[in-house]
Amino acid sequence: MEYPQLHFTGQVWRPPYEASSQLLQITSGCTWHRCKFCSLYHGTPFRMSPISEVEEDLRVIRQWQPRARRVYLTGANPFALSYNRLMDIAILLRKYLPHMESFGMFARVTDIAPKSVEELKNLRHMKLDSINIGMETAHDPTLERMDKGYRAADILAQLSKLDEAGIRYNLFYLNGLGGKGRGVESAEATAEVINRLHPCILNIVSLTVFPESRLYQEVIDGTYEEEPEIERLVEMRTLVERLKIKVNILGHHVSNTVPVTGALPYDRAAILRELDNAIARFPEAELKDYRNRIWHL
Repeated sequence: MEYPQLHFTGQVWRPPYEASSQLLQITSGCTWHRCKFCSLYHGTPFRMSPISEVEEDLRVIRQWQPRARRVYLTGANPFALSYNRLMDIAILLRKYLPHMESFGMFARVTDIAPKSVEELKNLRHMKLDSINIGMETAHDPTLERMDKGYRAADILAQLSKLDEAGIRYNLFYLNGLGGKGRGVESAEATAEVINRLHPCILNIVSLTVFPESRLYQEVIDGTYEEEPEIERLVEMRTLVERLKIKVNILGHHVSNTVPVTGALPYDRAAILRELDNAIARFPEAELKDYRNRIWHL
């Protein structure tokens, strides 16, 4: 028996908390493709899935997962699609999967800008209930150096719109991105912005430079010096200490030499204690050896 295949192109990523979600491709690759550190979508040009292709996949999903309750739309930043396009897809989701309770996707900060708060509210009404955003940092010098295409003020302005529209969002912070000597100021600047917002989850991932990234060549040339591992732990500690809002911390990614999780402010003391113990206990060389053995995220 030959089973029907869903359309997936290139790399497919989803956050760990979307493990039970039904995946559906509506884009592949990234619209930006300029972040110096990124190798996640290397070699995959941006592509928008034709509506006919999306509908074909939904027919397959309806056959095999007719009671799917959660759908995650794949691609680096599907939220780059226009409001009208996203509404069309939301209508198809409700048509083919009547038991669906919600859907989500990845987004860049800049993807939010063209959409009004009223349009965001309409998407929320159509069951878009969460977005995952690779903010990385709110430290302007680092954002500029890494060619992220936005500044801290843009993060605050655009995510405030999501707060107003009632769309839950989860952020990714890239620990160590500023390079040697910039970790604490990156954490402080980021905490200052996040404290004015209402993210549900803050995912902490530690920078690991792979050969496919533009940053790798800068490391080889000596124009970018990676942040030492102990400094990264101090940076993470600074971020957790400075955050004053209620937010869930997920820092158990493979890239983190010391995994931490918890809910702030309730688990702040325990997380800081764990980081302090690691800073005092582990030698730099041992932590660096761990990072050198990471071959894939």
